[in-house]
Amino acid sequence: MLLLKPAVYMNESGRAVAAAARFLKVPVGDIVVFHDELDLLPGRLKVKTGGGNAGHNGLRSITGQIGNDYVRVRIGIGHPGVKDAVQHYVLHDFAKADAEWLEPLLDAVAEAAGRLAAGDPARFLTDVARAVQPAKPVKSALPAPADSAGPPRAPIGSHGPERSSGLAESLKKWLTGRKSTS
Repeated sequence: MLLLKPAVYMNESGRAVAAAARFLKVPVGDIVVFHDELDLLPGRLKVKTGGGNAGHNGLRSITGQIGNDYVRVRIGIGHPGVKDAVQHYVLHDFAKADAEWLEPLLDAVAEAAGRLAAGDPARFLTDVARAVQPAKPVKSALPAPADSAGPPRAPIGSHGPERSSGLAESLKKWLTGRKSTS
């Protein structure tokens, strides 16, 4: 019987990516890899094609299998502050407090993923940034009526929190490792 540590499975992700790319006949330039990034603050995103692996074993595995010309979406998770704590930090679930920034970010990433598929990473980043920013109050030149009580309204042009596509929900569940409750 062969027992492998969980990190070994993660570090072999390139085999699965390469097999899927061959089976689906997806060119390397059309592959988008989403990964955690210690060197970015939590909730920050960056997109690039190619580049180094920065010690990320999953990226090293993918690069070893398919080359370096795939798109990478770096999702900032921050650094635990101590090098010895990194392995535990990246191999375990997010803290419950991280849901405050993580859930809206994953929703926004899922909603904007079509921009990446269309080859527009700049618009992807813009759409995500707009979606995760808190709504700014709109100043009016008119005084508010004295009886203006009622629920707050979503900013003009927004879709509100109730709108979420099936793709966004599926991607969110997949990225957070949650199981479907249906």
